[in-house]
Parts: sequence; C-alpha cells; structure tokens
Amino acid sequence: MSGITHCAEGDPVNHYLMIKSATRSVASNNKPFLTIILQDISGDIEAKLWDATAEDEEIFIPEAVVKVEGEITSFRGKKQLKIRAIRPVTEADNVNKSDLVPTAPMAIQDMMDQINQYIFEIQNPKMQRITRALVKKHQDAFFEYPAAVKNHHEYMSGLAYHVTSMLHLAKAIAGLYPDLDTDLLYAGIILHDMGKVTELSGPMGTSYTLEGKLLGHISIMANEIVEMAKMLEIEGEEVVILQHLILSHHSKGEWGSPKPPLVREAEILHMIDNLDAKLNMMNRSLEKVKPGEFTERLFAMDNRSFYKPSFEQARVPVNSEKI
Repeated sequence: MSGITHCAEGDPVNHYLMIKSATRSVASNNKPFLTIILQDISGDIEAKLWDATAEDEEIFIPEAVVKVEGEITSFRGKKQLKIRAIRPVTEADNVNKSDLVPTAPMAIQDMMDQINQYIFEIQNPKMQRITRALVKKHQDAFFEYPAAVKNHHEYMSGLAYHVTSMLHLAKAIAGLYPDLDTDLLYAGIILHDMGKVTELSGPMGTSYTLEGKLLGHISIMANEIVEMAKMLEIEGEEVVILQHLILSHHSKGEWGSPKPPLVREAEILHMIDNLDAKLNMMNRSLEKVKPGEFTERLFAMDNRSFYKPSFEQARVPVNSEKI
C-alpha cells in the first residue's frame, strides 16, 4: 500500500500532497507557526510549519498542492510529518489535484442507482415524494460531499457512501425484524445527514459554513422537510415523524441531538448511523497498521487504540457442514 498514511515512523517523505487545512498559531517564543493537515488519496497527516511568515500564510492554504520533504515522526502516539522543505507545485511538476483527494470506494453512479432503488421501495407515497424531491434538489452535492470534516467518511462522496452502507444495514436488520417500518427507516437514513450539503463548504478543503456553525445539519434538514412538504402540498403525521428521525439521530443532547429517539425506527436509525460511522473509523485506522500492531488513538472512539490481531483470520464457507 502506498500513500502518506501508510508511511511508518522514521520513513523519509518526498511526496506531492494537498493541503486540507492550515491553522495559524503562536508558539511560546511568540513566533507564528502553521498547523497543516496534508492529504493524498490514502488519507491525511498533521504537520507543523515553524516560524511561518506572512507569505507562507498566503501560499499554504486549503486545496493548495505542495511538494514536501521530511520524515514521519510520532507525538503522543499519533504520526506526524516533520517538514524539512515545502514548496508549491508548478506546471513542471505535472500533478493532478484530483489524484490527491481521498474518495469513497464506490462509483457515484453505483451509489446513485442503489439509493434510488431504496427510494423506489418506499411504499408510503408521502415519504417517497418528500425523499425523492430532496435527493433531486441536492443531488450533485449529495453524491460529492464528505460526511464530515473529520473522524468518519471524511472523503469525497463519503456522505453518499455512508448512506448507502446504512441502507444495506437497515435492510439486513429488517430481515430479522420484519415488523420494522422500512419506509420510515429508509427515508430517515437517506435524509438524516443531507443537511451537511449546507453545513459543509464542499468536497475538497472541507470546512464548516456560516449556516453549519450557527444552525447545524440537523436543524437545517428538519426545516427543509417541512418546506418541501409544503411545496408538494403534503400534510400528515409522516412529516412530523420524518422530522423527528432527523432531530433525534444523534440520540443525546450532549451529542448534538435536540430530541432523543422516541419512535422505534428513530432508535434503529441512530444505532445504524453509529455502527457505520464507528466501523469506518476503525477500519480506516486498522488499514494503516500491520498485524500485531495498535492503531493511533482515535479521539472519537474514546481515545482508544485498536489492536490488529497477528493471526490469520479463518475463512469458513457459509454453507459448510459441521464435522
């Protein structure tokens, strides 16, 4: 595996990378420095540019592509890139920015087809119309944006990939519990994070917008459901319950949820959302380590490091008979 996140501590670095974010701070010696998050297709890594000048602050900005020389170090159990030299790329470098952007492991058209199939399976006409209309309204951004600035599915098309994975989980769970209302569950899953197309700035160099900082994706989408229902002249309990699924999907107030889940499908939506987000964080972190090693500490997972077992996983055929 290649890429900046697969480099081990002590490895030399001579890479083309894209700046994901750059934050100015002042050191104890009163000299400014930049905390730069650099990324390539494998993910991102933090670096410090010490004694940063005013010119550095103008050059090294989000979405700028740079050539970096240095080495991988570690600080408090987390890998960092120690910069020895950094410069903006030129035309002579012949670097394509799109080649440095982490992307969902599924084609946009495939995700679009699968999500549209789930919309088709929604039998309640009110829920289907609202869901279909909101997907159409935000289609381009919905299939290009990440699901977050950091932590989980924080890559191009991560939002749609998160939703697609959640829909498959919901279908599997509904197979075990057939009394679940899949109309409500599918619609809630598709809409639950759609407000992030307003909360976030875009698919690259992603940050929070003014609306994102002041309103947040939960209230944004709860309001959009009401607005779309009025536009489509739809009334009824379905509108209120769809709003509730959006307002409660973070489950607790301290996690940003205005209401706790008070409908069975709202509770399942929260569980599926949490499961998919946490698995994504663990899997992406485990990909960066070798068997027998621990991952970096994951802040969003209670600051835990996860161990990658060194034994080879046994592969047992699903239909094999017991001996």
